[in-house]
Amino acid sequence: MSDWQSVGNTVFRRLLFSCANVLPGVALDRAVGDPGGAWHPVAVFGRYAGALEQRLWADDRARGAVFCALSVAPPVAASWWVWRRFPHLSNAAALAVALGGTTLERTGVKVAHDLERGDVEAARAWVPWLCSRDPHSLDADGIARATVESLAENVSDAAVASLFWSAFGAPWVVLHRCANTLDAMVGYRNERYRNFGWACAKLDDALAFIPARLCAALFVAASFPEGRGREAIRAWREDASAHPSPNAGPVEATAAAALGVCLGGATRYAHGVEQRPVLGRGRAPRAGDVRAAVRLIRRTQWCAVGVSVALGALVARSGA
Repeated sequence: MSDWQSVGNTVFRRLLFSCANVLPGVALDRAVGDPGGAWHPVAVFGRYAGALEQRLWADDRARGAVFCALSVAPPVAASWWVWRRFPHLSNAAALAVALGGTTLERTGVKVAHDLERGDVEAARAWVPWLCSRDPHSLDADGIARATVESLAENVSDAAVASLFWSAFGAPWVVLHRCANTLDAMVGYRNERYRNFGWACAKLDDALAFIPARLCAALFVAASFPEGRGREAIRAWREDASAHPSPNAGPVEATAAAALGVCLGGATRYAHGVEQRPVLGRGRAPRAGDVRAAVRLIRRTQWCAVGVSVALGALVARSGA
């Protein structure tokens, strides 16, 4: 056998190994979506972390770091034990649990359908599925903007990040999903969590740093066929840094440019109104832009699957 044939066989084996790690979990997510329910692993983890918070809370970063470590250690250790013995099975299970892209798409389609037929009340009912804004304060255009922003930001956490970390094994998928859940629970800059939630927020930021920029790069790539590639690059370079989140900034800025809209501005939450930076130079989102955003995140997820398979082949164990 020639050297080139040997290299080709090795690459082929690594690609097969990586496909077996990634594709079953993706297929499960596409077929089932997020079933939710009280016994979903993420919900169980949330209850465990909530009980731990009640015992450990203090307005102190050190106590918050202990809370973060004690929260993530059991699920990550359990996933590592299973992954060492059943790598493909554990990766499929971890991805099926962690991925939320299919449910995100389906919710976006429902919002688009309701807005397109003028049923604003029905569209409002889906807003809490996507973000924490007050749906009763939103008109049709406000719902469209909230949905587009949420689809753009959440696809990074709910799909691209999980796919990226799956290339390195199930424990990394579990670690990211736990950190992201903790950030949603305690990662707020308010009086209660500014110190206690600091470690959880920083862990989530660190684990999302590369995936967010991968997501932004995929948004940029998707914008070139629409003639918006240069604007997407400009938005990343000039607009993203204005966002308070180091990871949401590049994602939302490039998504705005890819869709030809602007995102940000006055944003009403239950605790009051926040003035978010304006990202992009287009018009405000409308009902039709919601369906375009769904198409954008769908293409992005499939591209992320390809990146995950390729990356997994590169880091596959030598015995693969």
